[in-house]
Amino acid sequence: MTSKDMHDLHGKTAVVIGGARDLGYDMVDVLAAAGCSIALTSRTLKNAAAAAEKVKAAHGCDVLAAALDVADHTQVTAVGTQIHQWKKQVDILVNNAGGGLGLTPTNFFERDPEHIKQLLDANLTGILFSCQVFGRIMAQQQSGSIINIASIAALVGRDRRMYDDTGLGDQPVEYAAAKAGVIGMTRDLAGLLSPMGVRVNAISPGGFERGQPQAFIDAYSDATPQGRMGRDGIDLKGAALFLASPASAYITGHNLVVDGGFTMWK
Repeated sequence: MTSKDMHDLHGKTAVVIGGARDLGYDMVDVLAAAGCSIALTSRTLKNAAAAAEKVKAAHGCDVLAAALDVADHTQVTAVGTQIHQWKKQVDILVNNAGGGLGLTPTNFFERDPEHIKQLLDANLTGILFSCQVFGRIMAQQQSGSIINIASIAALVGRDRRMYDDTGLGDQPVEYAAAKAGVIGMTRDLAGLLSPMGVRVNAISPGGFERGQPQAFIDAYSDATPQGRMGRDGIDLKGAALFLASPASAYITGHNLVVDGGFTMWK
């Protein structure tokens, strides 16, 4: 197999949950460029459709857009059926839905218990639902690659001074709990599905520069060996393509950290 063949995904179907913007769209873009047909979801059909038009114009690939609240099992099941009927196969699944959801206040002692549940559902329960629905399809076809997006929040406790001193809101504690759950789930699901021909891995991104206060960007960059935050459109694409493609055919149950060295430097 040539190096080109190792990253060739022509004829494959990729599903990107939460693929309309930022890192989600980056993964849509690189998988489409490698030859995939793309099914992408967002919380609203408007956002999913706009992203679908963008990637279709860029790569000329087949694209399906769908609205999805990943924490709603009925919706996940319906979207899974829609996508399976569309292409009759699911080769790659990227679980990127979640995030902080804009729920405030983020201070742990002031946190609304309902907000805690909502964030856990969006970042962990929803990924479990997605893996169940699409993992079943992959197990039946005896092939597939699942990529769960975790976070370095699962690996290190945050120095809240970096947030408090720069005017950025805290990272919610339950976000770290959810992402740690994603990594644990990834390993156990790999144990279940790998004998069925399905690989399951995770990616843990570090902080990406995206309009934060400059003081925070400077502080975060200073705490990172590579001296900068991650870059949208660049720094996650290679990791996603690697784990989706034959280049990683002997890798399963792995958490690939993409953080410029942040978690290993004290």
